[in-house]
Amino acid sequence: MANNSEDIQMKIYKCGDEAAKLLPVSFDEWEKRAKELLAAAPFGYVYGAAGAGHTHQANVDAFQKYRLRPRICCDISKCDISTTIFGSKLPAPFLLAPIGVNTILHHDGEIAPAKAAAKSGIPYILSNVSSIPLEKVAEAMEDSVRWFQLYPPKNHDLTKSFLQRAEAAGYSAIVVTVDSTLLGWRETDLRNAYLPFLTGQGMGNYFTDPIFCSMLDKSPEKDLKKAVLTALEEGNNTCFTWKEFDFIREHTKLPVLIKGITHPDDAILALEHGVDGIIVSNHGGRQLDGAMATLDSLPLISEVIKGKIPILLDSGVRRGADVIKAIALGASAVLIGRPYAYALAVAGESGVKEVINNLIAETELQLAISGRSSIPDIDQSLVCKMR
Repeated sequence: MANNSEDIQMKIYKCGDEAAKLLPVSFDEWEKRAKELLAAAPFGYVYGAAGAGHTHQANVDAFQKYRLRPRICCDISKCDISTTIFGSKLPAPFLLAPIGVNTILHHDGEIAPAKAAAKSGIPYILSNVSSIPLEKVAEAMEDSVRWFQLYPPKNHDLTKSFLQRAEAAGYSAIVVTVDSTLLGWRETDLRNAYLPFLTGQGMGNYFTDPIFCSMLDKSPEKDLKKAVLTALEEGNNTCFTWKEFDFIREHTKLPVLIKGITHPDDAILALEHGVDGIIVSNHGGRQLDGAMATLDSLPLISEVIKGKIPILLDSGVRRGADVIKAIALGASAVLIGRPYAYALAVAGESGVKEVINNLIAETELQLAISGRSSIPDIDQSLVCKMR
């Protein structure tokens, strides 16, 4: 068994004051601590979802519709949860999802999760709306695997500039997010009258981009409001179509994944347009209230993709059992978001590292106790759907 599992099991034997000093373990504990530490507005920005939050809740509840069916009397003495995506071997089948404006959670911003991911060997997907420019995040990660997430701008020159910068900074894949060309109806943010971009947070990549700066009459330092509104206008790309996706595909040599697909027909179209990977996602329930849970969408998409390209699952992943269930239903790996966001708020880089280590250990234990010893051993027979 891996050292992470052994380290976690040793914690069981700690007691008294020493145990009380430990960082949180469960998702609920991290969330509770983050709520205690953060002001209402930034906590609500991460916690909140679209409308009544039904999609957000559905993402979490969907995992309870499936139960693991373990096999016994299996040799699990050598358990390996590593996997390979786009030629990179990962120590575990999950990545850190793109989450923007990390400076509302911790003063280190995106540097903290980037470093934690790099030290763990887990890929980090940097958000297009990071507060720290992509080059500085790349520098902090050195040679570790990192992807760049793109909210497609309206301006083609700006699109090309972001892609060129990502390539030059050593990002190894582009994640094109297509489900947020308009911001969803987020009541928590409306109640708090909160949009962190208006103060310049989340603008690290825009304000350092020569093409973007050339679009402004004055520099962001001299006219912050106009610069922010220009960036937000670029991000609200309601004209984005498959033709626009083709433009992105044509202007980068990196693998391109599309994030935001939940319909199998869109998955088929993505294949036809040369996508290299699909991320089944509904933006963590932050866009369309009442939408289908991502785990419910996964089997349908897996059925039409037929293993031709990697499928990743986003939204609702909280525990090792969730990781195993997603893989059994057709995912190559999963993305985790809110768990590491809350950990970032609580303890910065060390908090994110703790979440990563715990999830690696829990996933490994779940796999072994299920009677499997590697990720390729997982198939649909491992799960059953409850009626």
